[in-house]
Amino acid sequence: MDSTLNSDFCEVSLVLIDPERPFVDHIGSDDLVWFQVLRGSGTVGEYEIDASSLGFAGPECALRIEATLELELLWTRVPRAHRFDADLSDKAGELKVIDWGNEPVLQSEHDARTRIYVSTPKLIGTGAIKAEIISYPAGTSAPEHHHEGAEHFQYVLSGSGTVVLEGVSHALKTGDILYNYPNERHWFYTNQNAKENFVFVELFIPGHCKTIWAEDAKACAWLPTGSDIRGDKPSREIKYHIHGQDTGL
Repeated sequence: MDSTLNSDFCEVSLVLIDPERPFVDHIGSDDLVWFQVLRGSGTVGEYEIDASSLGFAGPECALRIEATLELELLWTRVPRAHRFDADLSDKAGELKVIDWGNEPVLQSEHDARTRIYVSTPKLIGTGAIKAEIISYPAGTSAPEHHHEGAEHFQYVLSGSGTVVLEGVSHALKTGDILYNYPNERHWFYTNQNAKENFVFVELFIPGHCKTIWAEDAKACAWLPTGSDIRGDKPSREIKYHIHGQDTGL
């Protein structure tokens, strides 16, 4: 675990896999792993993976990942994951890979942001974690809020933006990681002249938490667009909901 984090909720790292050297890992009996392909292509188990792939590995899962083109993975291990899901043993040895490009795109009700849920109980079978990809076009902001009962982090996939954390602004760019502890007030925004969308994936541990909005702020509500990020019909339907009240996902 990164020694700068005063937390044992997760260990976050980047894993590079060369075509000449497969990556092998055996998940501990009380752990789970979630990973996202950032670039490259290859295989894990029976699955082919590329930059639209995310994976979940349950306790005692034996992983062997081989690269066709050099793979870069955002790798998250949750130790003692039974703290967050008492039934996690039911997922022992389980591997799931998701094509997030076929998941439904949701549109913010009050601004230009979009959201794609990429790890939910329906997708990976556990509420120990929850992950989503959020995109901020130029000149977009979200209301200040904090979360009770969970920690979460954001990894910037592309673009640049600003986070205001406990009233202090911090610039973020591609490849940066921001970690949020419970009850830390935060919000994001992008400049009007931003040349590309500010896109990050965020992962909550555990997946279930309470979101508290700043006084007079409009709660983030999400509308279905009927499309995936490729412009095709998505793999499933997600109805209108308010973030933090997103049960049934």
